[in-house]
Amino acid sequence: MAPAPDLDLSGTWRAAPADDDDLRRRIADDELDDSGWEAVTVPGHWRSAPAFADRSGPVLYRTRFRTPADTATLWDDREQRSFVVLDGVFAASDVWLDGAYLGDTSGYLQPHAFEVTDTLRRRDDHLLAMEVTCGEVGAGPTRDLTGAFGRSALMGAGHDPGGIWRPVRLHRTGPVQVRFSRLRCPRADAERATLALRVVVDTAEARRVVLRTSVRPADAEPGAEAPLVVERDQDLATGENRVEWTVDVPRPRLWWPRALGDQPLYDVTVEVVVDGRVSDVRSWRTGLRRVTLDDFVCRVNGERLFLKGLAVGPTRLLAGEATAEEVAADVDRAVEAGLDLLRVHGHVARPELYAAADAAGILLWQDLPLQWGLRRSAKGPARRLARAAVDLLAHHPSIAVWCAHHEPWVGDPATAREEGPRSARRRRLRTVAAHALPSWNRTILDRSVALVLRESDGSRPVIAHSGVWPHPPQLSGTSTHLWAGWRWGGIDDLPRLLRSWPRLGRFVAEFGAQSPAADDPALPDAARWPDLDWTALATETGLEAGPARTVAPPERFATVEAWAEALRDHQAELVRSHVEALRRLKYRPTGGFAAFALADPVPGITAALMDHRRRPKPAWDAFVDACRPLVAVVDRPPAHVEGGQRLRLEAHVVNAPRRPMAGLRLDVTTSWTGPGGAAGTARQGWEGDVDADTVARVGEVRIDVPDDARALALEVVLTGPDGLAVTRCHRRRVHPRA
Repeated sequence: MAPAPDLDLSGTWRAAPADDDDLRRRIADDELDDSGWEAVTVPGHWRSAPAFADRSGPVLYRTRFRTPADTATLWDDREQRSFVVLDGVFAASDVWLDGAYLGDTSGYLQPHAFEVTDTLRRRDDHLLAMEVTCGEVGAGPTRDLTGAFGRSALMGAGHDPGGIWRPVRLHRTGPVQVRFSRLRCPRADAERATLALRVVVDTAEARRVVLRTSVRPADAEPGAEAPLVVERDQDLATGENRVEWTVDVPRPRLWWPRALGDQPLYDVTVEVVVDGRVSDVRSWRTGLRRVTLDDFVCRVNGERLFLKGLAVGPTRLLAGEATAEEVAADVDRAVEAGLDLLRVHGHVARPELYAAADAAGILLWQDLPLQWGLRRSAKGPARRLARAAVDLLAHHPSIAVWCAHHEPWVGDPATAREEGPRSARRRRLRTVAAHALPSWNRTILDRSVALVLRESDGSRPVIAHSGVWPHPPQLSGTSTHLWAGWRWGGIDDLPRLLRSWPRLGRFVAEFGAQSPAADDPALPDAARWPDLDWTALATETGLEAGPARTVAPPERFATVEAWAEALRDHQAELVRSHVEALRRLKYRPTGGFAAFALADPVPGITAALMDHRRRPKPAWDAFVDACRPLVAVVDRPPAHVEGGQRLRLEAHVVNAPRRPMAGLRLDVTTSWTGPGGAAGTARQGWEGDVDADTVARVGEVRIDVPDDARALALEVVLTGPDGLAVTRCHRRRVHPRA
């Protein structure tokens, strides 16, 4: 029998701007009349209310509730304890109940609990009051830990997600409360899996309790299979007690990524039993598996897997307003695209995303919400945030990797919005300095936070930072962010770079190019085209104006829509080509990739493949095509082709499934047109088999461009024994011989 159910304190609250110092001092006063305050919804964000639509906080919140009449269901009034639990506040708050100050909260992702047992006993009706703050985050060094919600390449500036974004509840227990809890799976194989549990329990007096752990398959019918139950007698001292233990599960059903197997899940429950009655309880749904990362090649339960992935930002900037279906739908899109991995970019997502990934077999690269340069004062909060993230998420089998810090240097992609040769040189110098020179963020903060993740979890790999190139003395480097064809160079510079420096391609965790969606509200004013305030446009939409003007110079396009279409075409070709280049390097040395990114959280001009309404850009279809299980990869013809030029292009076939493919045929057709309607065609073809989970070099495509050719087309068709055909086409203008 469980303790009394939680009382939900969410719903309609009253809110007022915290502009008046006298009002702020009287926020917890029972006599204060708040009938004229704005009605707001909790959970939610204050900018959802028209009165606070442009406000950056702080904001005062109040609600009234009555003590439930069923407080003595298991425990009498003397033994029962009560706690106000805030599941998530953006991003900090002070809390009062019936005029008494309970404490403060910091960090948007972790729950906070305050004991209110004595306060609730004094009367039946109660006043809960909060002052919530969440300011806008600038581009320089900060101690803010809101990650992608505060500043991100997926949005412009001026956003503020402040508010009580997760439920508020009254939690009731017996005399012993579970303050913190954690579940991990450090070992799993066909013979045995080990569950590691950790709880911090609080008791008002020394006593002996029983910690009862039960493990049951999540799909087991009630009564059909007895759960595995382990009981542990535990002596507790007055105050907080940390207890750790393990439970072995014999002959487990292992959890696999969707490409390798099924996703059986287990329900795990820990009950604190006092005198035969349950005082408090914690429950998790988990999977049993083992994941490793060897030089960025992922293995799950010992099986190697090349990770085709995509970064995913917040479902909405105002995350509390997203429905559960909207959050889970992003995982469904990854499944439909044939992906293995989602990178939870710069934030901790809603619980529904992790549950959907567990059920679907999609692996997650989990970033902490640490973005760009942080101040020294952020070290302590960042370490506490890392421990809280492990408590909150470590039981999810889908989480394969922890990443402590995203691009640990001062600045953001807004620097790419600068224009001109001098700005380009400054960007290159800043980039070299950020990667090569020692820094407090990369050298001290990131190592410290990564150490907390390893010590707190230990069941999955930890990456100290993402986007850092090899540099002395860390010549191994880490995952890289290679924005070839956008922030630097051209599309074909990525394969050239990886040929000369293969280590950069071990895992490419970011690449892409920006484009506006069709009919997007973020598109600039067509009437003023092309004389726009590009700085203001970049600030509002996230556009990186410098690269955009390089890829598609505005003065060459008669309309803004023509300019936008050119950017969309460029994004589609870049994403497809980069995916093909990285898949061709499968395991030699590339362990996978994560393109940037799935969708916008707000209207903007970003590198997302879908807009904020999940309408796909052309790059989405190109990305999905390039991620097919079976693809042919032929080197792209050079961007500049001349008459009489001899082209030699490598042809490969990538077979992702865990079975060999027999009877494949690759056909490459080259056609050209010349003056006066002259045309010609040449064909090459190969037949053969490709082993499972491998890349096979097929041969060399030889093209001798005619002297009088004016246009060249290259069509690649891969046909399987079942008639499945995969087509890729390259088109080039042919210039006269120089």
